[in-house]
Amino acid sequence: MTNGITMTNAVIDCILSRSATKYYDPAATLSDEQIRELVRIGTTAPTSFHLQNWRFIAVRTPEAKARLSPIAWNQPAITEAAVTFIVCGQLADSSVVPERLAPVVEAGIMPAKLIPDWEIPARDLYMQYPQRQRDEAVRTGTFGAAAMIYAARSLGLGSTPMIGFDAEAVHREFGLAKDEVPVMLLSIGAERPGNWPQKPRRPVVEVLNLV
Repeated sequence: MTNGITMTNAVIDCILSRSATKYYDPAATLSDEQIRELVRIGTTAPTSFHLQNWRFIAVRTPEAKARLSPIAWNQPAITEAAVTFIVCGQLADSSVVPERLAPVVEAGIMPAKLIPDWEIPARDLYMQYPQRQRDEAVRTGTFGAAAMIYAARSLGLGSTPMIGFDAEAVHREFGLAKDEVPVMLLSIGAERPGNWPQKPRRPVVEVLNLV
């Protein structure tokens, strides 16, 4: 609420109406083009130094779902949703900054002379700090997944983020690279009746400090 006026628009309504989906329509599918579009939207989320250190594995065929299900606690969403993304964050690597910024320079958004001003602090922040590299991988994957969750909602689709899986088995079964962290699973698909509305949240007064 701002000056006594409740803020509302289609984006906010989408966010406020989202809830984790429990029941999917197993007969409904998403095309590969729709899956690509969800990932395209997800990759517009922010990343540190424009690293874009993520990868998404779209588990959508019955065979792939059968491989994922037993190492993800046999959660129904794995087999019933149209697709389950293995959201991978890559360990932050400052050496890729020039490569990732090259299209930004080509688009005329920033001058090439500024690239060292990004690469040097990125190197100082991450190179000698493995925990920071991993933390950034998790942050990046989470930002991307969040964008996909709300994009799915805006398209009338349900979504379920999940951390219930054997990370080592997922890493091995789906060929993740050494520098990749399976941040979460994210199922997306058409819902069927019976899902709960968004659950009440803690009051803002309990979670916000104004200083």
